[in-house]
Amino acid sequence: MSLLTGKTALITGAARGIGRASAMVLAEEGADVAVVDILPEVEDVAVEIEKKGRRSVAAVFDIADPEQVQSGMDRIKQSLSDIDILVNNAGIVNNIAPLTKMSFTAWQRELAVNLTGAFNMIQAVIKPMIHKKWGRIINISSLGATGGLHRQIGYAASKAGLLGLTKTVTLEHARDGITCNAILPGLINTELVRKMPDEIRKEAVLTIPAMRLGQMEEVAYLIAFLASDRAAFINGEEIHIDGGMRLNASSLGSRREATERGGFRSPR
Repeated sequence: MSLLTGKTALITGAARGIGRASAMVLAEEGADVAVVDILPEVEDVAVEIEKKGRRSVAAVFDIADPEQVQSGMDRIKQSLSDIDILVNNAGIVNNIAPLTKMSFTAWQRELAVNLTGAFNMIQAVIKPMIHKKWGRIINISSLGATGGLHRQIGYAASKAGLLGLTKTVTLEHARDGITCNAILPGLINTELVRKMPDEIRKEAVLTIPAMRLGQMEEVAYLIAFLASDRAAFINGEEIHIDGGMRLNASSLGSRREATERGGFRSPR
């Protein structure tokens, strides 16, 4: 039997990148999968999941808006059962500016999506988990949550906030059979990373002991494990998946190259 047979998962930010890869892997492991994004391309992901023989539904809404979350979840529940597995993957990384030049609007938006959005989604799914005494919540944070990111103060702060959210959910709901863990990816071979200037990407890879980029599917396999019964006693953890990058760069913003070239972009 597959790891997730009989379970229903929901993944935010599922139109591309780690979210899309995770949706495919969870479907392959037997889960029905709801996919959420603000990009309409998420509809194509649902079609691909159904081709794998699993049920799926796509919903387009902004997770930072509680009203949109409520209406979107109502549509999802009409097609699928209550959510057993929530993967908070959605995030924005496009606010690039030093502290002195970061606008308040940009700061607010980054925290609204990356941190408040995860809070909204957890609130939307957790009551049935409590009732069933079983649930899995997986928050996708970032290596930048623990080391900071040059010129990305909003992103780093929001991803650090996810770690506090993760631990608090564990403290309050581990007794309900719910696990909540955070994954901290390093430099992963996503569409955004492939758009980085070649020189900067190659220099960043030199900081990774594994000497390569991580693959999206490698993150997805970790998500699938944490979502399974095999990980039932892993709770409130921060799990790095970075090829050892954190060992060479305690702060991605401290490297001389980051200052000279305007800073590394987020690993995700």
